Amino acid sequence: MTTFDPDPPRTDTPEKAESRPPRALWALARRVHFLAGLAVAPFLAVLALTGLLYAFTPQINDVLYGDKLYVDAPGGPTRPLTEQVGAALAAHPDGKLKSVIVPVDPDRTTQVVLDKPGLAKGDDHFSTESLTVYVDPYTGKVDGELITVNNRPPAQVWLRKLHSSLHLGDVGRLYAEFAASWLPFLVLGGLVLWVGKRRRLRTLLVPASNGSARARTRSRHGVLGLWLTLGLLGLSATGLTWSTHAGARFDTAIAALDAKSPSLSAPNVVAKGDPVGLDRVLSVARAQGMEGQLTITAPASAAKAVKIAETSEGLPIRKTTIAVDPYTAEVTARQGWQDFPLLAKLTTLGVQAHSGTLFGFANQLALALVAVGALALLVLGYRMWWQRRPTSGGLTPAPEPVWRQLPVPALAAVVVAAAALGWAMPVFGVTLVAFVAMDSVYRVGKG
Repeated sequence: MTTFDPDPPRTDTPEKAESRPPRALWALARRVHFLAGLAVAPFLAVLALTGLLYAFTPQINDVLYGDKLYVDAPGGPTRPLTEQVGAALAAHPDGKLKSVIVPVDPDRTTQVVLDKPGLAKGDDHFSTESLTVYVDPYTGKVDGELITVNNRPPAQVWLRKLHSSLHLGDVGRLYAEFAASWLPFLVLGGLVLWVGKRRRLRTLLVPASNGSARARTRSRHGVLGLWLTLGLLGLSATGLTWSTHAGARFDTAIAALDAKSPSLSAPNVVAKGDPVGLDRVLSVARAQGMEGQLTITAPASAAKAVKIAETSEGLPIRKTTIAVDPYTAEVTARQGWQDFPLLAKLTTLGVQAHSGTLFGFANQLALALVAVGALALLVLGYRMWWQRRPTSGGLTPAPEPVWRQLPVPALAAVVVAAAALGWAMPVFGVTLVAFVAMDSVYRVGKG
């Protein structure tokens, strides 16, 4: 919940005061919610808008690249996979096979992913370019090609960078991490302010239709924020796992707990005559019970096995990967979803839910509702701030500082918690220190 409107000065009777949370907690929630909301809201608005666009990239890809992603006349027997790959390599003799993505839907083209001179080489698979050639599996003809990154077409790559960094590189990535780091505190502060008054259940869950304009705005904001709480917290948590600084802390913790997603390790093979070919390897994978979209990764050398992985996203989760000896067609290694540690499973589910692929269109619709709802929260928050401006002019004053009001044990707990959170989320920690410093200078100057 991201309201920027502090409650008016307390005029409660003792009986009403008992319905509020402890005064220090209440005051702290008001101060953080108001000031952090004003600072973070513009970044949250950009994050929500770009995230809304990115959630519908499957549909955008279909509109822009449908002639390459889909075949003209599906049906009938498919051409051998070796022939399809040969067609792609014939169109690009200087290309080297990286992988083949075998579609699950009969109306989809086969994607032959090539490495060739002139493509960008990044530090990871999210920045390394490939040339993907789309081949009609029924005719063996090339339908088109695109420069892709991690099997993402250009529009999806562009939208992903817009959402994560506004195309400003490492500096731009700070905007998303800043917003995602502060969002949980805005949400939790809003819960303290809204739920802490212990309203009746109806007033908590249904916006008021009477009262003053400001009261109606506050009710709409509070109710909407309460309904969106889990979605906002979930998006913040999963988004931070991809961020630069908090993501690095997360990776360190996962490694320390030995909970990283496993990577299949396969023994080397001995070359014995001619390779069995991609079609035999594919039939071995199907015989192993592998379903959905399969990605066949070409071996890096003659001594390496061919790896085949289930790469369909969504439920049910399919994550089986096998290694096949390219000369004997023997399966030399295997891992499945059951081999993922619990935290790795949760991370995988969270990433897919965040990107809108976990449960299909319903997932995309849920993300869209949360994004639109977040934008509405921001508008309502600014509206309340404007409605509370003094009648004599000027802007709404911020709630007073609360540090001196906190008992020493509570203040110590806040400092320790802030330090721990600042370590886990460095962007939050740095901006929190900056905020406290500027606020202290302002207060000294004002005094």
